[in-house]
Amino acid sequence: MTIFQLLNGATFAALLFVVASGFTLIFGLMRIVNLAHGALYLFGGYLGLTVANLTGNFFLGAIGAAVGVALIGFIIDFGLLRFVRGVELRQVLLTLGVAFVLNDLALVLWGGDTFSIQVPAFLDGPAEFGSITYPIYRLFVLLVGVVIFISLSLLITKTRLGALIRAGVDDAETVSAMGVDIRRVFIYTFMLGSALAGLGGVMGGAFLTLYPTADSEILVYSLAVVIIGGRGSLIGAAVGSLLVGMLSTFGQVWFPELAYFVIFGPMAILLAFRPLGLFGKVA
Repeated sequence: MTIFQLLNGATFAALLFVVASGFTLIFGLMRIVNLAHGALYLFGGYLGLTVANLTGNFFLGAIGAAVGVALIGFIIDFGLLRFVRGVELRQVLLTLGVAFVLNDLALVLWGGDTFSIQVPAFLDGPAEFGSITYPIYRLFVLLVGVVIFISLSLLITKTRLGALIRAGVDDAETVSAMGVDIRRVFIYTFMLGSALAGLGGVMGGAFLTLYPTADSEILVYSLAVVIIGGRGSLIGAAVGSLLVGMLSTFGQVWFPELAYFVIFGPMAILLAFRPLGLFGKVA
């Protein structure tokens, strides 16, 4: 039973990392307070559901969701956020308004019912490890989380784009003076973070289901992950996701009435001693 719950915690952590990694790129690296990230997750799940139902292909649904939400991210960043760049309170209010608009639009288009995305046949069913039987799809989510962590780590630390992102956050004026269109780099980064939210919506829609309040729940978890791990740190996002995933899973089993306290109580204690999180650095 304990091993089963450990697997549940690890697979939930992998889903949280996919979503929170996009939040880390936008909030941590670019210093943009995007409270519409949860709405992008939910909207991406609905888009993926629609594409998967039309094509009969789960993976086309995932691609469609990632691309569609990336385009929404482009509209949000280029059309709205550029006017409030550097003013966090205005960013909070603006992105919160965008979240309300996306949620109402989703409610109009898909209604208030609960939906579940059908996974491919080869990912459906259980896998057996001795006396343990566990859903194959959840193990697939764990694998995707690991692949995305490795890919993003290489992108940020080993590529020119990653160097430009980090340099642009530290000193955008100097980077621009060197002939780099840092505004375009930031747009691409925002679109990537949004695409990860959309992808997470499809992955989560297959075992957490999609419903009107799912956006606020995943946003709260993502905030907890980034705060615990430290803003702008992918390693912190991974560790934070693992901690939040395990605390959430075991908290619901052991202390169902205190499920949220089990997560946010330790977070408050951590912040008392490490205000920047486990891996956070002074901006």
